[in-house]
Amino acid sequence: MVKMLAPDGAELNLADVAAGARLRLNPVHWDFFAGGAGDERTVRANEDAFTRRRVLPRILRGVRERDLRISVLGSRISMPVLIAPTAFHRLAHPEGEVATARAAADAGTVMVISMAATRPVEEITAIGGQLWFQLYPQSDLGFTSAVVRRAEAAGCGALVVTVDSPVFGRRERDLRHRFVDLPPGLVCENMRDASGRVRDIEMDAGLDWKRISWLRGLTTLPILLKGVLHPADARLAVEHGVDGVLVSNHGGRQLDGVVATLDALPAVVEAVEGRLPVLVDGGIRRGTDVLVALALGATAVLVGRPVIWGLAVGGTAGVRHVLDLLRADLDQALALAGATGPGDLSCDLVATVARG
Repeated sequence: MVKMLAPDGAELNLADVAAGARLRLNPVHWDFFAGGAGDERTVRANEDAFTRRRVLPRILRGVRERDLRISVLGSRISMPVLIAPTAFHRLAHPEGEVATARAAADAGTVMVISMAATRPVEEITAIGGQLWFQLYPQSDLGFTSAVVRRAEAAGCGALVVTVDSPVFGRRERDLRHRFVDLPPGLVCENMRDASGRVRDIEMDAGLDWKRISWLRGLTTLPILLKGVLHPADARLAVEHGVDGVLVSNHGGRQLDGVVATLDALPAVVEAVEGRLPVLVDGGIRRGTDVLVALALGATAVLVGRPVIWGLAVGGTAGVRHVLDLLRADLDQALALAGATGPGDLSCDLVATVARG
C-alpha cells in the first residue's frame, strides 16, 4: 500500500508540495522553475485543459486487482508516469539530479536527464534505474555527436530530442530578475567538451528534419521527439523513423499562446495511427489528469515542475513522495472509473465541458 503522507505528514497533494517548495526556494529560482513565456497563457492553459475534462466512470467492472505497469521504448516501468527533463536541479537541492534519479529508481520509473543538468550524466546514471537523455541538437555536429556518445556510454536507454526551440522563449520573470547565469559553482555539466570547457546551450534555428535523419543514422538508441503539437509533424515523425513523440509545449516556456498539450493530444494520436507511442506532458497535477491523458490516447505522461517541488522540499524523499502521490491517486482513480489498468482506458470515459 502506498503511503499517503509525506515524511513530515503535511503534503497531501501536489499543491501542498508546491507551497512548501516556494517557501524553501530562492524567489528568483522559484520564478525560473514556475514561470513561462510572455503572459504565461500557455502555462495556465495546460492545467485548465484538464479542468475542462470530466470522467464518465463505468461500474460493476471487477476492479479489485489493478496493475499500473506499462512498457515504453523498451523500458518496463511501474506506472505510466515518467520524470520530464528539467534544468538546474541543484538550484532546488544540493544533490541535484542525483537525488532525483535515486527517487525515480526507487519508484521504478524513468527519469529523463536534461542536457542542462547540473550533475554529469555519468554521476546520474551511476545511481542505476532507467534513464533517458534529453538532447538539444547543436549546430556543431561534432559536439552533438560527442554528447550522444557520452549518453550512450553512460547507459541512457533513449534520446529525447527537443524540437520546439529554434530560439529561446521570452521568459519575462527571468528578465525582471536578470537571471541569466547559474550561481558560482554550478554549470551545465553535460555541456563540457573534450577540453573541459563548458559550452553554452545553443538554440539552433537551422534545425530541420534532415538533422533528425542524421541523428537516426548516428545512434541505435530509440529517439523520441519532444515538442510535437501539430498532427502533420506527427506524421512526418513516423516517416523519419523516430520511435516516439512527446506532445509538449515546453511547459509554456517557449511560445506563449500555443495550444494546451491535452488539447493537441487526440489529433496527434490519430495522426500516428498506433505506429509509435505518444507521450504527453504539461499541467498534470492529479491522478485523474493522468487517467484522462491515457484515455485520450497517451501511452504515458511526464511531470516536470512537481518533481522540482518535491526535490526542493525533501531531496530524494520529496521526489519519491510526489511520485507516490501520483501513483496512489491514479490507482484510486482507475478503480473509481472502472478500470484495472491503463489498457482499460478509452476516450469514451472522458467528456469535455464548456469553458467558464
